[in-house]
Amino acid sequence: MPKLDLTGSTVVVTGAAHGMGAEIARQLAARGVGVALVDRDRAGLEHTRDTIGTLPAVARGYAPPITVHAVDLTDDAAVRRVADEAASAHPRLAGLITCAGSSMLGSIDQLTMAEMRWLMDVNLWGTVNITQALLPALRRSPAAHITHLVSIYGLAAPAGRIPYAMSKYAVRGFTEALRHELEGSSVSVGAVYPAGVKTGIILRGRYAAAIDSAVADRAAAAQAAMYHTEPADAAARIVDATIRRRARTMIGREARLVDVLTRLAPAHYWAAMRRPLRDAIDTTTPVA
Repeated sequence: MPKLDLTGSTVVVTGAAHGMGAEIARQLAARGVGVALVDRDRAGLEHTRDTIGTLPAVARGYAPPITVHAVDLTDDAAVRRVADEAASAHPRLAGLITCAGSSMLGSIDQLTMAEMRWLMDVNLWGTVNITQALLPALRRSPAAHITHLVSIYGLAAPAGRIPYAMSKYAVRGFTEALRHELEGSSVSVGAVYPAGVKTGIILRGRYAAAIDSAVADRAAAAQAAMYHTEPADAAARIVDATIRRRARTMIGREARLVDVLTRLAPAHYWAAMRRPLRDAIDTTTPVA
C-alpha cells in the first residue's frame, strides 16, 4: 500500500488537549500538516493550539491550518456537528487519530455498573462515534487512514482493570472489523498498541468510588512507574504508522513481549504478568 501523502491535508486528532493527542498534533503541525483538534477540554485544546504556534516551522510563517473543536465524544448529535465543522474547515481530511480515553481502577467487587458503563462510553463509543461521523469526509479524500490507539491491555487483560480491558478489546475488534469492511476502498485502518507511555493518563484517570483514595493513588503510582516510553517517541511512531498506513503497530518493548506471550500462551499469560503488576492491581491493601 502506498504511503499517505499528507501534503495540503488535515488530520483529525481526538484527545488533543493533553498527553499523546497533544504531542501527535504538534508533530503533525511541525510537518506542515493541518490539524483539527478534538477534545471536551476547550482550554486544553487552546493551549495545544498555542504551543503549536511556537514550533519553529510555524513561527517562520509555515503555518498549517489548525482548528479547535470542543465536544463530548459520547454526545452523538454534537459529534456529528463537529465532524461537519471539521470537514467544512478542512476540505481535504486525510486522517483520523483517536487518542481520547480514560482509565478506571478497581476490581469487579468494587466497581459499579455505572462506572463500567461510563468507561465503555468514553473509550469505545467515543471512538466509534467520531469514526463513523468522519467517514464520509475521509472517503472523499483520494487516500485516507484511520489510526485507533488501543493499548497493551487490548492484547492482555490484567486483573484490576476489567472495564479498561473490556473497552480496549472492543476498540481492537471495532478496528479490525472496520479495516475488513473498508478493504479495497481509499480508507485504510490501523491499530496502535502502546505499552507504558509517560503521559500521566493513569494518574488523571478514575477509580471505583469504593476504593480508598490513598490506595487508589498508590496503585496508580505503581502503574505509572512501569511506563518507560517518552510521549514524543510514541507520537513519532504513531504519526509514522499513519503515514505508512500500518494495520498493526506495537510501541514499547513490553507491548512486543506481551504480543508474543499471548500468542504462545493464550490461556496462561497471566502467570507471567501477575508479579510485575502486583502493586499496580492492588486496590484493597490499606496504606500504612
